[in-house]
Amino acid sequence: MTHGETVIAETKHKVPHHFDSAEQAFESSKLGLWLFLVTEILLFGGLFVAYVIFRGLYPDLFHTASQHLNKILGSINTVVLICSSLSMALAVDRVRQNDPNKAHQYMLVTLFFAACFMIIKYVEYTHKFHEGLLPGGNFTNAALAGDPKAPLFFSLYFMMTGLHGIHVLVGMGLITWVLIRSNRGEFSSSYYTPVELVGLYWHLVDLIWIYLFPLLYLIG
Repeated sequence: MTHGETVIAETKHKVPHHFDSAEQAFESSKLGLWLFLVTEILLFGGLFVAYVIFRGLYPDLFHTASQHLNKILGSINTVVLICSSLSMALAVDRVRQNDPNKAHQYMLVTLFFAACFMIIKYVEYTHKFHEGLLPGGNFTNAALAGDPKAPLFFSLYFMMTGLHGIHVLVGMGLITWVLIRSNRGEFSSSYYTPVELVGLYWHLVDLIWIYLFPLLYLIG
């Protein structure tokens, strides 16, 4: 990536005074995001560990409870997120190649896939509410009511998928932000740091779901 020393001509981007060059600013920003992504992995990692421990303690319960999850909708959401990750990668590539129109289209496609994911998740949640498959004291499902530990699985389910859903919403907001800036002509092959960083964040969101899906839906 080619950067000017203090000002990137194509985008009129000013390098912060505490950096020696635009290249140094880019590398520092990327390092900062990677450190942030590590903290996100640690956050979800703690939940993954808790799930594995409780599943080891109550294997029969977790097997039975997992049968109440919709594997078809979960599979569709997995495909949707993988496609969104691909479209975001293509958007970053188009910005690098000075093709803003295509970049805008791919960002819009990514937002569309993200919206589809959230709609499907809303359908799943609505069904769980209707069936009384809720966390903690709100659990009222008759089929599993005989086991006092039954709410545990769904407490972890809502905690893990809910936290992931929040990250999807944040990602949608960030993609919208870079889309607006891109429409203003702020990015080009000379400067596309925000687009690339948002792309990295979105890939993490996709990766987390790749682990959540089999852990919750398939491993019975």
